[in-house]
Amino acid sequence: MKYTVVFHTQSGAIKFDNKMRKMKIPCLLQPVPRKLSSSCGICARLTYAEDVDALMEPEIERIYRDVSSNEYELLYKNE
Repeated sequence: MKYTVVFHTQSGAIKFDNKMRKMKIPCLLQPVPRKLSSSCGICARLTYAEDVDALMEPEIERIYRDVSSNEYELLYKNE
């Protein structure tokens, strides 16, 4: 499945990207889609077939499953 991960800070996005590299999971940092907006403006886009709980980091603000090119389903929200 394809996911969009939104972060509280830019450093959190970079830390997540480094974690994905170590796990050998392709990840692309890019601007957050306007529809989702974000505190820091950076999101990670990735395809992952396993349980998203393995991806969790404290800096993650929200995780969305990409339903289509402009539709997202909220899976996780960090208060």
